[in-house]
Amino acid sequence: MVRPRRSSGLTAAEPREALIGGELSVLYNPQAPQLGFVLTSVVLVLMVASAVSVFDRRATNRSRRSSDEVATPLAPKIVMAETRGVFHGPVTVTVLIPAHNEETPLPQTLSSLASQSHLPARVIVVADNCTDRTAEVARDAGVEVFETVGNTEKKAGALNQALKEVLPAQGPNDVVMVMDADTWLDDGFLEAAVHKFTQDRALMAVGGLFYGEEGHGLLGQFQRNEYTRYGRQIRRRRGRVFVLTGTASLFRPKALRTIADQRGDTLPGRHGDVYDTAALTEDNELTIAIKSLGGLMISPTECSVVTELMPNLRLLWRQRLRWQRGALENIGAYGINRQTFRYWAQQLGIGYSVIALGTFFLLIFITVLSVDRWIWFPFWLGIGLLFVVERVVSVWRGGWRARLLAATLFPELLFDMFLNLVYVKGVIDITLGKNAAWGNTTAETQSLSRRRTDESTVTADA
Repeated sequence: MVRPRRSSGLTAAEPREALIGGELSVLYNPQAPQLGFVLTSVVLVLMVASAVSVFDRRATNRSRRSSDEVATPLAPKIVMAETRGVFHGPVTVTVLIPAHNEETPLPQTLSSLASQSHLPARVIVVADNCTDRTAEVARDAGVEVFETVGNTEKKAGALNQALKEVLPAQGPNDVVMVMDADTWLDDGFLEAAVHKFTQDRALMAVGGLFYGEEGHGLLGQFQRNEYTRYGRQIRRRRGRVFVLTGTASLFRPKALRTIADQRGDTLPGRHGDVYDTAALTEDNELTIAIKSLGGLMISPTECSVVTELMPNLRLLWRQRLRWQRGALENIGAYGINRQTFRYWAQQLGIGYSVIALGTFFLLIFITVLSVDRWIWFPFWLGIGLLFVVERVVSVWRGGWRARLLAATLFPELLFDMFLNLVYVKGVIDITLGKNAAWGNTTAETQSLSRRRTDESTVTADA
């Protein structure tokens, strides 16, 4: 029980002393911001969030209704008119798996495809400059192998080579799926995706919701919580896509052919390429490209995948720096328009988070060094409690470990600060014109593969 001690001469701004349990003495200050200030702040935040949401929805609706075959050739109204009264056969799936030295995770990826209720018509492993047994592992599993020739443009270049071979033979309903070699589809993924394409002739792409694999200690849980929150956000948006994830997404041939035709004209990149080889985040760039052409896309909750996580901070830093810098360069290449407005707003939001969270930690540090005794503010404790509740609720699907980590609050705030530093580094690198060098070195990749192989062997022996 909290029992305030009587004291004379106190004002609302002065700290008061209370006993907790009759023994623990604490100081607290009941002062709170004026109600008008609080209400104004809440209204301002809601207005900004609503404005971004309304603008995004209006841009989507405008693309849906567009009949401009030059600016928006993938718009639903145009696609539906072209396909009205024509049956192009059942939807089939051709899977492309770009793989560079992926002999260890590849078998599980192929196994997840083989166990789908709707089996793909073709599975093609795109072996890109491999120095291990990736191609042999794929052939042993009974799938096709496409080996790149002279590719120096990494994943995007490998996929461009493969798509130039695959796309010409694809019919309107022969969708192409691109998935990473370290990703595993949940049961029913392809069946749900094929159902969506069958039900909606105007649908150009279906993206998966990705979740993190188990393991990797506290760092792994940070990443799983992050992915769980992203999935919740997409579900609340009823599948409306931010990014068609490179872990697993499906595309109609019309979308890919149109993008290749528009490259170098209305879209960045080299004419004839589906993927822009200059983009650091090819999946994000391809999403913006389809949106710019008016294409309709979704990420259904039934289409979920499990993907690998970064096992240490160095690799996580490298991965996130590539994602962050790639996102900034993508929207820079497209400029500010209806399709990119939300992406610009998100990046500005991250910039604000850098300032706000950094200031928060700085003030706590200064306070700890400057005060003789800590003073609690019930109003701000209440605000903090609401924030904790939101953090816990947003990862509820992740299980008790996710909830426990979210409830402790400060570890996740420190992880957020780590991501903010990645953002700052990305902005600085772009400003200074620093060239980007990405991807694990061969030694790192081989080391990780050996470690996973050893862990699997130990588990099997046990």
